[in-house]
Amino acid sequence: MDDAAIQSLDAFLQRVPYVRFLGMRVEMAGDEMTAVLPFSPPLIGNPTLPALHGGVIGAFLEMTALAQLALAQPARRVPKTIDITIEYLRPARAVETYARATLRKVGRRIANVQVEAWQESHAQPVAGLTGHFLLRGDR
Repeated sequence: MDDAAIQSLDAFLQRVPYVRFLGMRVEMAGDEMTAVLPFSPPLIGNPTLPALHGGVIGAFLEMTALAQLALAQPARRVPKTIDITIEYLRPARAVETYARATLRKVGRRIANVQVEAWQESHAQPVAGLTGHFLLRGDR
């Protein structure tokens, strides 16, 4: 992964106020990106369990998909979300959460992306996203 693509991704993430509120960051290991959502008390949706708010998980998954697309195509403008489907598989506890996106198909105008989020074990995902994104021209 070249430095220009990583710098472009960092700039993309810092332009989104909600990403800054969440504290979301990405880590690179070779060409594989992992998004990280650190736990923070304001992200709690169910204080009884405690568990993260579903909207926080949904936004984290969507931003992970957009970040993966931005990394794959740094010269393009930010894609627009066409539709997303989120599967909430189990409560996301009050701990750090991770996500990885897979670009299933990237065409000239549309991208199909899948994202999976987990906490302590990648084998036990807490949520998943399938989404379609409109790819736009150069910046």
